Amino acid sequence: MATAKKAAKKPAAKKPAAKKAAAKKPAAKKPAAKKAAKKPAKKAAPKKKAARKPNAAFMKPVTPSQTLAAVIGEKPAPRTEVTSKIWAYIKKNGLQDKVNKRMINADDKLKAVFGGKKQVSMFEMTKLVSAHLKA
Repeated sequence: MATAKKAAKKPAAKKPAAKKAAAKKPAAKKPAAKKAAKKPAKKAAPKKKAARKPNAAFMKPVTPSQTLAAVIGEKPAPRTEVTSKIWAYIKKNGLQDKVNKRMINADDKLKAVFGGKKQVSMFEMTKLVSAHLKA
């Protein structure tokens, strides 16, 4: 019995909506001649941006200190490459904190680079590492 009542109620609910839709009149169409007369002028094609140039300061080779050289090597390298080598060392030795991935747990080599701190954030790390680089 309950299903018969539900079936009877559904069509009744749709009828008022149908009346409202039928009551609306279609919008009046504007003459096509006016639209053709108001064509906008063609815009000039936008210029393509030039390829982004790398910053010369980041590409300049810097010499690491003895403590940093124990981690990344003694050869002079750009700052971007120094950061990449440090991250490779961190990933290789599993020094990234398991719970908070933004923190790096220092081993003996990195503790000397980090000024004796056991744990630093990844943002603080770049500041501490830059103290060990000579232009």
